[in-house]
Amino acid sequence: MSEPVTASGQADATAAEAVEQHHAELAAALSWRREALSTAAAARRYSEADRAQLALSDWCRSELVPHALAEEETLYAAAAQRPEARLLVEAMLAEHKVIVQLVDNLAATTEVQNAAELARALEVVFTSHLAKENEQLLPLLVAAPDVSVTNLLAGMHQLIGHAQDDLQVDSRVIPHRIRHKAIFDALDRLRPGQRLVLVASHDPLPLLAQLRERAPDTYVVDYLEQGPDTWRLAFLRPKD
Repeated sequence: MSEPVTASGQADATAAEAVEQHHAELAAALSWRREALSTAAAARRYSEADRAQLALSDWCRSELVPHALAEEETLYAAAAQRPEARLLVEAMLAEHKVIVQLVDNLAATTEVQNAAELARALEVVFTSHLAKENEQLLPLLVAAPDVSVTNLLAGMHQLIGHAQDDLQVDSRVIPHRIRHKAIFDALDRLRPGQRLVLVASHDPLPLLAQLRERAPDTYVVDYLEQGPDTWRLAFLRPKD
């Protein structure tokens, strides 16, 4: 007979899901910013590449690095107290140093091709790092009877972002060449019951047509604002 799920256990599982959702949001944000830099650098559009490099560097320092530091003070500190997790925590702390160094190098380089290579390396390392957190660290903490993931995360917006609110994507700041891909990537990461709000400068009818072909009957779309300067649409992935 399986063990009953306690209220505290369910709360911890929900808290861990909030962290995983924030991880998905960070991964998506890093992906399209890296794509914008790589595309501009490959096409030798140097002014555009410089802007993309600055935008990525600023985002890393304001969002990605604070997230990593908050993890060290909470999730990692709790996991390090458990003998079975110490080697994992040591490895992940080492990866944080690599991530911070890549961010520093990205901000410092004056060569756009080098910036694009650093951004790609950052995405690869960060993606692998998130997988370890989602698949190893968080389950270990949720299963620990003497650890409250809910209490660890209380008030830690760096770790869970605004996971209880709608995810918002402002298409106006995404380069046109990768705009639809970035939006589709964000939609793909929605879980049942979650909603994404898209902000656009026009009615995104071509995007909606592509979405119907790509994922028919997957999302419920509702117009929240209809011009003339700003359009806002909500995409809900219904619960099963």
